Amino acid sequence: MDLHTDGPTLVLVGHFHGRSTDHVRSALRARLDAPEHEIVVDLTAVDSVDVPALRVLAFASHDALRTGHHVVLRGCGPAVLRMLHLTRLMRFVEVEQQAA
Repeated sequence: MDLHTDGPTLVLVGHFHGRSTDHVRSALRARLDAPEHEIVVDLTAVDSVDVPALRVLAFASHDALRTGHHVVLRGCGPAVLRMLHLTRLMRFVEVEQQAA
């Protein structure tokens, strides 16, 4: 999985699995220390995701709220949305609404 930043946006590309969670967790922590209050995680180019990866996003959302920040997931494709619903982690994250 590749990760790059675009301002307050973290852009993830490829397969977001447990092996890449440390890299994403570190990037999210760095964003929580930044002055921007909204952190966007762009998942548009994520091909697949597993439960440990989604937990990282859910915990980051929780930590963000405690520090006055806000994490939004952008570009969640069908595979990501399906996993969020199956794991019931959807209730812990905010998914940006896509234009119809």
